[in-house]
Amino acid sequence: MKLRIGNVNLENNLLLAPMAGVTDLPFRMLCKEQGCGLLYTEMVSAKAILYKNKNTAELLTVRDEERPIAVQLFGSDPEIMSSMAKLIEPGPFDIIDVNMGCPVPKVVNNGEGSALMKNPKLVEEILTAMVKRLEKPVTVKFRKGFNDSCVNAVEIAKIAESCGVAAVAAHGRTREQYYSGKADWEIIRQVKEAVKIPVIGNGDIFTPEDAKAMLTETGCDGLMLARGARGNPWLFSRINHYLDTGELLPPPSHDEVVAMILRHARLQAEFKGEMMGMREMRKHVAWYTAGMPHSSALRNQVNQVETIEQLEELFMHTFEKHE
Repeated sequence: MKLRIGNVNLENNLLLAPMAGVTDLPFRMLCKEQGCGLLYTEMVSAKAILYKNKNTAELLTVRDEERPIAVQLFGSDPEIMSSMAKLIEPGPFDIIDVNMGCPVPKVVNNGEGSALMKNPKLVEEILTAMVKRLEKPVTVKFRKGFNDSCVNAVEIAKIAESCGVAAVAAHGRTREQYYSGKADWEIIRQVKEAVKIPVIGNGDIFTPEDAKAMLTETGCDGLMLARGARGNPWLFSRINHYLDTGELLPPPSHDEVVAMILRHARLQAEFKGEMMGMREMRKHVAWYTAGMPHSSALRNQVNQVETIEQLEELFMHTFEKHE
């Protein structure tokens, strides 16, 4: 199923959620190759761009082969948000997304991320300022609400639409829930029924069957994969195949998982240098190998690895014993 956001045409309706510390360039490349329709950068602080924070350059680095790609900004000041979005707009980004979903305390305590949902008037000011200033499509990602006594996803979606936002992504959990409990898909259906712009559903898509169920139950236009894609870039190709044909492809074999881990590690080393890249790989290896035999021993060993050569050797020895 194709999807159009503003003037941006996507090959399909599968999107990779922006995840801090996860959706860096190497991981995005792998998801793209597996058929992800729209990638997102990790979230970037508008203030960090303003103050020329040195870590921001890496977060804003994208390659042409990743496109279409959305850059996600967070902040709470309409002037800073819109002027920094304008500053980076000439970059290789197709869509500028506004983060109203991040639940992390240091972001929320600054009145940013999901804290914005408590202030619909400010939401309107930020989105109006951004849509006015930018030529590229503006989108927004938010949650069901801040907590159970502030469930206002529908209100926020309507505000976004009235400001000229091109699409919204709704996560079926409140900020208070973080990532626990079950995502409420009913709220995504309510958002879909309330607005005419594309609605992207997010929350608890771990299998191709989950993806199909969310489309059926909510009527949403697009699907945003988050934790389900960690250590599992194949989820995109498996969902695409299932939605197109009704056939469920088997999960990747041991060999395919190992090949993907090594490929991911090489990309990390190329992008961040070998030492930093191998450190970054530790959490990814934990996700790739979750549930595999002997995976906890393997994870302990991976934490000692500092070079690609050591990583290759480790996997060679581990898996020739257990194939």
